[in-house]
Amino acid sequence: MSVDNNRRQFLELAGAVGIASLAGCIGGDGNGDEDRLTWHAGGTGGTYYPLSNEIKTIVEENTDFSLNVQSTGASVENVGSLSDGSADFALIQNDIASFAKNGTGIDAFQDNSIDSLQGVATLYPETITLVTLAENDISSLEDLSGATINTGDLGSGTQVNALQILESVGISDFDEQNAGFSQASEQLANGDIDAAFVVGGWPVGAIEDLANTNDIEIVPIADDNREAVKEDATWFADDTIPGGTYSGVDEDVETVAVQAMIATHADVSADTVETVTAAIFDNVDDLSIKTDFITADSAQDGMSIELHEGAAAYFDA
Repeated sequence: MSVDNNRRQFLELAGAVGIASLAGCIGGDGNGDEDRLTWHAGGTGGTYYPLSNEIKTIVEENTDFSLNVQSTGASVENVGSLSDGSADFALIQNDIASFAKNGTGIDAFQDNSIDSLQGVATLYPETITLVTLAENDISSLEDLSGATINTGDLGSGTQVNALQILESVGISDFDEQNAGFSQASEQLANGDIDAAFVVGGWPVGAIEDLANTNDIEIVPIADDNREAVKEDATWFADDTIPGGTYSGVDEDVETVAVQAMIATHADVSADTVETVTAAIFDNVDDLSIKTDFITADSAQDGMSIELHEGAAAYFDA
């Protein structure tokens, strides 16, 4: 069974990419240029990357900062980047933030708390979407037994959530593949995998593209399965993917979600964080992604870690 080997690979990668640097945060503002900030996003086929580029435009139009947005393996990798100071800001999931800050939750952070990690704002629900092709005859989590499943990039929050969900519902017999959303979409279309977990605000571009060329099915995480998932992992909340979000999926699909958030680290100055935070939340009308969710009023809902003093200065003003 390849899942065990891949889980070990995940833990090794987490150690190599970010966790190896946990013992010593070098800090600083990105590349050493105080006007140039580095922002780590996620894979290009998800929500983090396009949203981060919209934020880049807003920040650069309303401040003296330039924002270098980089595609990454997302949450777990981004925590490592914030820890070693190679990123000034990053998008991560609120559950991963809590694990990292408290040194618990997953093996990658066990007894390795990231004291420098600090929050800026929460943004929107990150929906867990389990997608397959209609021809694969997978309509429930139980049908995944013996399947080949893409659980997301190694080291990503998607992989963490996927493995948590599979464990909660007792699915242990599966072959694990690891790739970003765009590649997972290609794998499904080519018949290389049976299903893929995607975590991101709907609609996710990679799933939209797949649905436009193939008959897809979104597998529900509902009823007893959903309750089991939430009992084992309290950071999950009920969520629904509305019918019509993806071509050919006309009915609402019940699932669970975590929360996307902006994080930073303690060595980024309070003035910098306050200025960037103000630029974003004073100009949310300029965003086109997740506009129903991203507001200053809701920006502390689900905040799972200590707030950076610069963000606190903005939201408490």
